[in-house]
Amino acid sequence: MKKLQFKKDINSSAKNVYETMLGLKNIKTYEQWTSEFNPTSTYEGTWEKGAKMYFIGTDEHGNRGGMISEIADIIPSKFVSIRHYGMLDGVNEITQGAQVEKWAGGLENYTFRESNGVTTVTVDMDTTEEYMDYFKTTWPKALDKLKIMAEK
Repeated sequence: MKKLQFKKDINSSAKNVYETMLGLKNIKTYEQWTSEFNPTSTYEGTWEKGAKMYFIGTDEHGNRGGMISEIADIIPSKFVSIRHYGMLDGVNEITQGAQVEKWAGGLENYTFRESNGVTTVTVDMDTTEEYMDYFKTTWPKALDKLKIMAEK
């Protein structure tokens, strides 16, 4: 696994950035910034420690798929750790085999640090070599969109 890090300063409180990023008041805020990854991006589950979460969308053929994850840790307005452990293919959960072995157990961590009304969001994530360029291109766009939304 390779490690990537992305940061964005947002002129808003950590509480607001956190709630906007996770879609806590309205899931649509999560769906808006994650649309950079997939226009149909959403989640099913709850943002509670130990909870199972599906990060899903549909592909160009209308097939539902995505990641099966666990909320490994969560400290409201400060930190979220997501551990990915499987894939969703339609209604089928795939948690073993070659498709998931190379990245299962990978973490995606969000840290929120507020200072003088500016919140720095730091994303630390594990990924495979094949997705490095994709994430290096897409995460900055997604964080730019989050910034615009949280600063409204």
